[in-house]
Amino acid sequence: MRTFFLLSLLLVAAGAYAQKITPEKKAVLASVEKHELALIAISDSIWSLAETAFNETGSSRILADYAEKNGFAVERGVAGIPTAFVATYGTGRPVISVLGEFDALPGISQKAQPTKAPLEEGAAGHGCGHNLFGAASLGAAIAVKELIEQGKLKGTVKFFGTPAEEKFFGKIWMVKEGLWDDVDVNLSWHPGANIEADVQSSLSLVDFKVEFYGQAAHASADPWNGRSASDALELYTTGINYYREHIKPTTRIHYHIQDGGQVVNVVPDYAKLWVRVRDPKRSEMLPVYERVREMAEGAAIMADVDFKISLISGIYETLVNRAGGAAMQKNLELLGPISYSDEEIAFGKKIQEATGKPQVGMDSEIKPLEETRESPGGGSTDVGDVSWNVPNINLSVTVAPKDTPWHSWAVVACGGMSIGHKGMAYAARALGMTMVDLFKDPRLVQEVQAEFKQRKGDEKYEAMIPEGPPPIGN
Repeated sequence: MRTFFLLSLLLVAAGAYAQKITPEKKAVLASVEKHELALIAISDSIWSLAETAFNETGSSRILADYAEKNGFAVERGVAGIPTAFVATYGTGRPVISVLGEFDALPGISQKAQPTKAPLEEGAAGHGCGHNLFGAASLGAAIAVKELIEQGKLKGTVKFFGTPAEEKFFGKIWMVKEGLWDDVDVNLSWHPGANIEADVQSSLSLVDFKVEFYGQAAHASADPWNGRSASDALELYTTGINYYREHIKPTTRIHYHIQDGGQVVNVVPDYAKLWVRVRDPKRSEMLPVYERVREMAEGAAIMADVDFKISLISGIYETLVNRAGGAAMQKNLELLGPISYSDEEIAFGKKIQEATGKPQVGMDSEIKPLEETRESPGGGSTDVGDVSWNVPNINLSVTVAPKDTPWHSWAVVACGGMSIGHKGMAYAARALGMTMVDLFKDPRLVQEVQAEFKQRKGDEKYEAMIPEGPPPIGN
């Protein structure tokens, strides 16, 4: 199957697109082909480990070890994060980097089958495809490294092992450490339900915890002697929910109650919740954040309790780069769509049936480059912080059926079998080919950098994290 895929691409090269698939890009295809079984094994191992934020010890080691085995100089434990690392090969400019994520999500363990069935009840699972993410990016970096080693490209390639994207946003600490300061262009991809050169932004956000401290008392015998932290929590969430009517429809507020009291016959003296505010623009998110912080004080006053607000982290929206997106688009058009077997299509349709979606199968069609929307919606990522410090080119590749619920068992299932494997290998090819363009064409690097500077303008990046080390072990 893998050999057939490579031969098909080379036949395309002999036809209408022969002038576009350069010898260096053919070498990328051959390299991904050569390493594909190892990359699948890496991805499957990370899928099985399913390690969560800042606990990705085995996953990080697997990726770093394979980079080292393939000639990269690996610096482990960067930015005070034991599972973060940088793998580097080459010298001089340009310096082109690629991101790799590998953390899982709690509570969505799943077997590689199209009906819901946990691999281990209550355990974590890769419901965002990060087991595929790091493996594909490393495959692309290795392909470029081999070309530098052979003297066919000049410059430096870097692979960043970036943990804790799902919870604490580990890249913020890595950015603050200056790890991208010498990088000319960065590339990233993300597993999805379609293939596209991603020229849409993401949502900025801020995460913080609110804790209320009251006075315990017997809930029946002398409740008048108590001051309920839980009352403050309920007043606070009520205030947030009334506030929703008066914010822009693009703004999001989420909260998760982590402690609302332990037993019914005690007036609770402690309560805690995790709050998140999002918006397409950080400048619009910050005033909402300040207002929601003030509401915590109001709730504490009404319940006659004390309160504490603790910043967890905050991330920027992604800074789009259309010049880079256009370069990626050309390579997607050269690669064409992913082909699926009848069994894979049937697997996808069963996933759609189980999740209440139309049974239309997979979507890997290469569509035209989209216009960049003002309010993209969707989720958030700490790739945004990287993109405000270095030009970033982003990619989405199909690893699950169309309309699959993300952060769910359905994505976990696909990530552990051939649908995910095919998407992973495809991403490695597309990333590697676009990296070749950047190494071979100084004008493209200049165009990408010029757009970055224009879009960033006078904005001064400020990492939004508390003082002190990353929250390892929390």
